[in-house]
Order: sequence, then C-alpha cells, then structure tokens
Amino acid sequence: MASELENLVSNIDEKNLLENLQGFIEHIDTIEQEHNQLRQTFNDLNQTFDDVIQSQSNALWILEKNGNIHLQNSKAQKLEELFQALHFDEKEYEFNLDGRSYLIKVNQTPQRIIVSATDITEQQRKESLATMGQMAAHLSHEIRNPIGSIALLASSLLKRVKIENKPIVFEMQKAIFRIERIIRATLMFSKGVVTSKESFSLQNIELELDNAIAYYSYGKEITFDFDFPDSEITADLELLIMVFSNFVFNAIDAIEEDEEREDGLVRIKYLKESESHLFIITDSGVPFANPEELFEAFKSSKEKGNGLGLVLSKQIIECHGGTIGLYDGDEKGFELRLPL
Repeated sequence: MASELENLVSNIDEKNLLENLQGFIEHIDTIEQEHNQLRQTFNDLNQTFDDVIQSQSNALWILEKNGNIHLQNSKAQKLEELFQALHFDEKEYEFNLDGRSYLIKVNQTPQRIIVSATDITEQQRKESLATMGQMAAHLSHEIRNPIGSIALLASSLLKRVKIENKPIVFEMQKAIFRIERIIRATLMFSKGVVTSKESFSLQNIELELDNAIAYYSYGKEITFDFDFPDSEITADLELLIMVFSNFVFNAIDAIEEDEEREDGLVRIKYLKESESHLFIITDSGVPFANPEELFEAFKSSKEKGNGLGLVLSKQIIECHGGTIGLYDGDEKGFELRLPL
C-alpha cells in the first residue's frame, strides 16, 4: 500500500499542481471581490431605501404582521401617541389628535403592514377659509344694497331732524360706516387686492384718517398723535387709508378694552430710511392676546373684530412692495414699510 502511494506521488506533475493551486486561489479572490461588491451594493440600496423613507413628508411606519414596528421615519417617531391610537382595519380615514388632523392610509402586504399619516390640518384650514370667504362674499353682496339705501336715508334724515335728535342719527351713521367697512373688507378678501397707484402727499392719509375717526364710536378720552410728512409717494391712496384706518381702529378698540384706564394714546411715528418710508404705529391699549394669529383670516380676539383687517392690510402693503410686522420697541404696535 505504501509503495502504491509513493508511486502516485512520484507521478504527480509538480508544475501542474502549482498552476492549479494558483488558479484556485485567484478564483477565490474573484469570488471574494464579487461578494464585497454585492455587499456594498446591498448597503447602498439599504441606505437609499432609508433615505427615501426619511425624506417622506408624512409619517411612515412599516410593521410586522404582529403589529411590531419594523421600520419608521423620523416624523413617525415624533407621533408615538398618534400611532398608539391608530387602527389598521380601514384602508383610509381621517383622525384628529390634539387639535391636528391626519389622513391615515393603511396598505396590507403578505409580509408587512405599511401605515402613513399625513398632517392635513393646514389643508383643511385653507378649505374652510375658502368656504367661509365664499359665504361671506355672498352675504356681503346681499347686504350691500340695503345698507347703501339706509346710509342714504340716514344722510337725508340728518338734514331734517331737530338739532337735539341729530346725535342719534349721527350714531346711526357710525354704525352704518362700520358695516360698510366690513362689507368692503370681505369683498376685497374674496376677490383679491388690486392696486391703482398715483402720486400724492402722505399728509392726505392723515386728513382721511381724521375723517374716519370721526365716524368711529368710542367712549374714552383718546389722544391721536399722527406724524405724516408732506412727502410724495406713489401708491393707492384709498387702499393705504384702509390700512392705516385698520391699525388706528384696532388701537382704539384695544384702549377701550383696557379696564384700568379711561384715556389712551394712539401714535403714528414717521421715519425716512434709505430705501423706504417707515411708519411705527403704537397704542397704550391692552396687549395682543395671540400675536402669532394676528395675520390669520377670520381670527380675532376682539369683540368687534371680523378677523380680516390685518390680513388685508398685509396683502395691501405687500402689493405695494412693502413689509409689515410687529414693532420690537418698548411700546406695543406695528412697523410698516413702504418703498420710497
């Protein structure tokens, strides 16, 4: 037996053995390289999949059939309370939690359950605003003609009544003025702001403000300190009067709501900047209840408010290429900029 093994070994070609061994080693190296490439490709695909999941604008959960979370994105991680309240027996439904509305979609696969939650609160708010705007515009159209007739009759009545009764008619005119302002604001909100610009002096705004204040009802002793220079500006005079009137009337209402004082001050200060007219509008009334909601339509903390004055004011100023925002000084108020 030993002799046969010796004969077999002696007959092996040493050169062929080395060549075969070298080929085998090279083949193993090739397999290892292909394996590394496949593993890298898998890692890249896995990272791409994770990037896609994380980039979704909605919250996304991928669940095992037993309900355990297999994968979730960062938005889903922030909505753990929402996830705990969901059910998976419906394909699509809306769910409300903590004042937010979510559109829930559930997709069942043989291996996984895929659940997404999209925040539709803002979408619903815009749809509600559109509906409210349409309804308000329709009502405003219906009210406009009767109010016009009442205003005409009140003006005629003022000329005919006895002197002691004129204050009553004048109060009627003030109420009609307020209704007309609401109608005009509502129609402008529904149709959009359109400007008709011309050149005029800023002092014209002050004159019109004085007239408007005379038609506004208030019971306290309020001082109005307006600083409108004799400077030319190219803008829509009628729309700017609406803007400044809104701010002044809001200031009057804030002073009226202050239960600790029987007087107040409304001030409009003017500064000329290098590229803009700056108006600082302040008052001594009660602070803003919800500053973050000041420029949201149909939201108002005032008893007299309809929630459109500041929204329209912002739209009008932006149509003129200007800006508007809260004043960051010691007094409560707004900063309004218009291009020179």
